[in-house]
Amino acid sequence: MNRPVRRSGGRAARVALRSAPLAEDLRPVRPGLPGGQYSPLSHQDMARIHSAALDALEQIGLSQAPPSGIEIMTSAGATFGDDGRLRFPRALVEDMLAKAARNITLNGRDPKYDLHLTGTNVHFGTAGAAVHVVDVETNTYRDSTAQDLYDAARITHALDNVHIFQRAMVARDVTDNLELDLNTIYACCAGTTNHIGTNFSEPHHVAPGLELIYRLAGGEEAFRARPFISNTNCFVVPPMKFAEESCTAMEHCIRGGMPILLLSAGQAGATAPAPIALAIVQAVAECLAGVVYVNSMAPGHPAVFGTWPFVSDLRTGAMSGGSAEQALLTAGCSQMHKFYDLPGGAAAGISDAKLPDMQAGWEQGITNVLAGLSGLNMAYEAVGMHASLLGFCLESLVLGDDIIGQVMRCVRGIDVTEDSTSIEAMKAVCLDGPGHYLGSEQTLNLMQTEYIYPSLGNRMSPKEWNEAGRPELIEQAIARKNKILAEAQIQFDPDFDAAIRADNNIYFN
Repeated sequence: MNRPVRRSGGRAARVALRSAPLAEDLRPVRPGLPGGQYSPLSHQDMARIHSAALDALEQIGLSQAPPSGIEIMTSAGATFGDDGRLRFPRALVEDMLAKAARNITLNGRDPKYDLHLTGTNVHFGTAGAAVHVVDVETNTYRDSTAQDLYDAARITHALDNVHIFQRAMVARDVTDNLELDLNTIYACCAGTTNHIGTNFSEPHHVAPGLELIYRLAGGEEAFRARPFISNTNCFVVPPMKFAEESCTAMEHCIRGGMPILLLSAGQAGATAPAPIALAIVQAVAECLAGVVYVNSMAPGHPAVFGTWPFVSDLRTGAMSGGSAEQALLTAGCSQMHKFYDLPGGAAAGISDAKLPDMQAGWEQGITNVLAGLSGLNMAYEAVGMHASLLGFCLESLVLGDDIIGQVMRCVRGIDVTEDSTSIEAMKAVCLDGPGHYLGSEQTLNLMQTEYIYPSLGNRMSPKEWNEAGRPELIEQAIARKNKILAEAQIQFDPDFDAAIRADNNIYFN
């Protein structure tokens, strides 16, 4: 007679507890959980990669630096050869590594979204430059717009497990490049108060971009005190060449107080060597050159060591972002970031699949979980990216929040404590209790703090699923996307928004 009462009461209590809000520090997953459980490289492996990267910088060097960069780096000790290449003595690299910023914080416009990039703290976010949006209702691709970018930012703001919003799409309806850069900044900031990542298509756009950013911050001083936007900078064109215009833009951004993401994005087998280890060597060498560049100009300026080597499908030469090799590249790069004790970022979560289907699920899951377990500070492109970075899917962004939640639970690992290994709870259930743990005090106490539950993932029985009308995952993702967008509010005062629109040609509503 007692057992049904216990089961019913236990279930009611569990339902009530599950629906109650939980304090941030008690959530089963949260931004910045420490990873590092997975290490594909030994210490000897990392030392060998480091030595090879230094050899590459000394013997090969990088070409095509802008005149200003040549002056900055040669003044610090780099040499400029008759072949037009800058080479970097070992002592110079080591000196700049000693000056480089560590334990940096990427500020949100709201301080509760601050990300502390230290040790093996793990965070996930968007990124990329997709030129298409995936329409899951028609299974077609269309050009991405400023409205799509704004919508993606608004959705991200409502998600628990996506920690940074870096521009994920190109607003192809904005044909003027300056207007494109300004619309990108404003669409991102109007949609979320998370930290933002953006780039500039031309160096002379940095000044008007900073003018807008300072205005959004409430003044230049306020922004410099809490810089909530980073410059995503592809400062190199692999293999081993500087990107002249991007470097010039980077110099302007440094002077303007923006943190820098030093991004090297070679493609193994195409613009990077085919061996996974040597692809890491090249990415590390290029980013070490970036460390020299930044710290020769502004010692200790906040910069993320952005080794982003990608993979080629060697049968076709096409990029493959959702492969096991990509997961290994990212995890290996993460270890090199820790080898230098630098805040680091790399790519994870990219899908080669064109739609959010089973292929997308395994590709996003494998690459994100290895990134998290390796202790990667910033996993970029972790949600929403399809077609090897050519397409972005708003529904996949929503689904990706569930994936990252499960990944972060893996990162957290198993809590082995005096309480969690005590057999007293077993005694109470097995010797004196109902023979199950469903309604036990320990279960109720841990059900929210130890376990994470998917927002859209379906755990119904077949009978329950059938009675519920056999809901499908994509349908639920569409519904949640639409609900978020219907409820989302612009992140600025209406009068301020109107003033921004009066002074700029803003393409989204």
